Amino acid sequence: MREPVFGRAPGPSALQSAAGYAAMALAVAAIGLPLFWMLSGSLKTSDEVFSYPPTWLPAHPQWRNYLDAWHSAPFGRFYLNTLIITIAGTAIKMANAVLTAYALVFLRFPAKRLIFIVILAGLMIPEQIAILPNYLTLSNVFGQSWINTYQGIVLPGAAIAFGTFLLRQAFLGLPREVIEAAKLDGCGHLRLLKDMVIPMARAPLATVMLLVAVNKWNEYLWPLVITTTENMRPLTVGLTYLVNRESTTQWGQVMASTVFVIAPLLIVFALTQKSVIEGVTAGATKG
Repeated sequence: MREPVFGRAPGPSALQSAAGYAAMALAVAAIGLPLFWMLSGSLKTSDEVFSYPPTWLPAHPQWRNYLDAWHSAPFGRFYLNTLIITIAGTAIKMANAVLTAYALVFLRFPAKRLIFIVILAGLMIPEQIAILPNYLTLSNVFGQSWINTYQGIVLPGAAIAFGTFLLRQAFLGLPREVIEAAKLDGCGHLRLLKDMVIPMARAPLATVMLLVAVNKWNEYLWPLVITTTENMRPLTVGLTYLVNRESTTQWGQVMASTVFVIAPLLIVFALTQKSVIEGVTAGATKG
């Protein structure tokens, strides 16, 4: 006779499993249907976009919408600007987040907890509130030399509260014995950061880097305010060039140009989703 097994947690019931799958299906539909509608709309004529009842698939796919959208505005220049802003902005934010998180975990200095609370308070302030102060600071301190420039777009957003918080939590979860052993061997802070901390926290670092890059790629309001010429504007601002306020807007081309913006992000997320999940959960229970 088989002895009963004690201490085993009961598995989910059929009802719980069904509810979980239903919730996942609802989430997929909420996220996937708008994307499908955008892809479908990018191949439609304007009449099909506004047809009622709506048609989910185009009767005659208009592949020319992509070519017309590309030539309707200087999207090549917009892509270049977006890449420069994203790469430079991500590099500065990551350097700031890594160094700040390292200091909060491994260094001793006065008012460290208070500084961490101030950083957390920054998470509660909407970015839109800082638009006007940042613009006035740039124009008053540097004059017009930083208006409509890459440094004017990137540097005001160099601080990052969320990335600092997430990396601090990840660094708190690193094995202290390894860190202390490295210190006893005479390892300095820069070497400790480069050879020990960063390699052991690759997943959280990859997650923060991806989230920062996506945020910089999608940034709209600040580049719109700080830039004044077409050749300095990123993709998000460039989309507005296809919206014609004086005549009929070709919404098929607008949808096609939107695909230009989000397609790189979808590819990056598909390739790095495992690191994102690991990074978000790393150190989640650390105080």
